[in-house]
Amino acid sequence: MPPKAVPATKAAKQAALDAERMASIAHWTARTLTTGSPVPFGADILDTRTGVRLMRALNAVGKENDPSSHAEVRTVRLACKKLKRASLKGYTMYTTCEPCPMCMANALWAGLDRVVYGATIADANRFCGQILIPAAEVAARADMKCEVVGPIENELCLTLFTHPNMQRAFKTWRTKRIQGKKSSKVSG
Repeated sequence: MPPKAVPATKAAKQAALDAERMASIAHWTARTLTTGSPVPFGADILDTRTGVRLMRALNAVGKENDPSSHAEVRTVRLACKKLKRASLKGYTMYTTCEPCPMCMANALWAGLDRVVYGATIADANRFCGQILIPAAEVAARADMKCEVVGPIENELCLTLFTHPNMQRAFKTWRTKRIQGKKSSKVSG
């Protein structure tokens, strides 16, 4: 008689769910890589208990000409609007990249239970500008509680940054940033 399989622990089940959900948002975000406006940043908000999706969104900084239109902030805004309340207690955010301090603060203010990320801020910083303060550090300094988990599916999420179309787009992002600095010196 073969030995009985040992049931997975709660932590192992959660890790498997996190990996599956991260892969889902990474694949959805990857669809932008074949467009004229690729982005590596996508976020999903799901019910912590059931896993039912509430909202998902992409980074739209360029599209909206709004430096706060990060995927995480947009997803929180849209989710709160859908629920008609400012609290996302009972929900978890999955994001293809570790939230910057602005996005992590937004997650804390929204009351998310958990934030699960794929690529790290250090990974993203290899390709585009970042504020190098880890999300877990932002959460640790707050009196609001939110579990920060990651990196999960790091290699998969990193492919969003290394895709050839994204690499071409990053070059234009850097050019726009440099041009902006030059024009502010001239006009200032």
